[in-house]
Amino acid sequence: MRRPSLRRRIEAAWYDTPSPAAALLAPLGWLYGAVMAIRRGAYRLGWLPSVRLPVPVIVVGNITAGGTGKTPVVAWLVGEAQSLGFRPGIVSRGYGGMAGRGPRGVAAGDEAAVVGDEPLLLARQTGIPVCVGSDRVAAARALVAAGCDLIVADDGLQHLRLGRDAEVVVVDGARLAGNGRLLPAGPLREPWSRLAGVDLVLVNGPVGRDPRWPALARCHGFSLVPGDAEQFAGGGRRPLASFAGRRVYALAGIGNPDRFRRTLAAEGLQPELLAVDDHGRAGAEELARAAGAPLLMTMKDAVKYAPADRPAGAEWWQVPVRLDPSPDARNVLLNLLQRCRGGRESGAGSEGGR
Repeated sequence: MRRPSLRRRIEAAWYDTPSPAAALLAPLGWLYGAVMAIRRGAYRLGWLPSVRLPVPVIVVGNITAGGTGKTPVVAWLVGEAQSLGFRPGIVSRGYGGMAGRGPRGVAAGDEAAVVGDEPLLLARQTGIPVCVGSDRVAAARALVAAGCDLIVADDGLQHLRLGRDAEVVVVDGARLAGNGRLLPAGPLREPWSRLAGVDLVLVNGPVGRDPRWPALARCHGFSLVPGDAEQFAGGGRRPLASFAGRRVYALAGIGNPDRFRRTLAAEGLQPELLAVDDHGRAGAEELARAAGAPLLMTMKDAVKYAPADRPAGAEWWQVPVRLDPSPDARNVLLNLLQRCRGGRESGAGSEGGR
């Protein structure tokens, strides 16, 4: 069995097991928190400039390192925005890609290694303009120039140079804040209290009432509902339940790979998990080992592989998911979108510093 990577071992110390190392790293977490507070204060006071665009900007992000289910939330948000008549565009850094400062538009035929797996998946799923680059202000401006009247920033909560009209934070309901410590002693990019200042907090999974995290009392839940498995690089489809009783592998290069395993198990499958780092790829040896049984992968993983990567005779399937929000979550989002439109129509749309 493959030994967990350093990244996965660190995450285990944050989420799964009590760790003396986390306590030893606590002073670095305090230092990190102080630096983040000073930086945020500098932007708030105007010492560091943020850029306001002539169209509304909604940031979707998280306050923990690693994935939380943010990509399906972005796809859902832009779909709801389109239903209200917006012409949205998505801006992303393009993590894991080689786009550089950009801006670079993402086409459905691009490679994940160039533009990043999440931007490529969003471009293919939503069909709306997606632009990547480490200079997210330039990428957002390119989208505005292309005719977008709403910018959705994927994973830009801490990118304060890009001004925003609203902030949406996604939380993993299974992991929450882990040990509650700031990086590198724990998973938090910002203090958990930061949730009190955002416009919408969405919890991936049941909304628990953990007394350690009172901010959850104002969160709204959603679930990710799997659809029929789709044949990789083919046109076949079959219900997940049809794999029950067979040996299957589950490939997940996402923030919380065990969530994918549990999703398949809930459909009656008994998968063996092939967990790789978030945004990572499985090695050729692992793929060859899994060639003797159906391999099911997340859609985020599927965009990272080409037909040539599949061993001869291997049976690969990708599993799409549909975001199912709680009724109150959808109502809050629709009100948020209407508020963004109303604020800009009342004259708040000139570009400049905050």
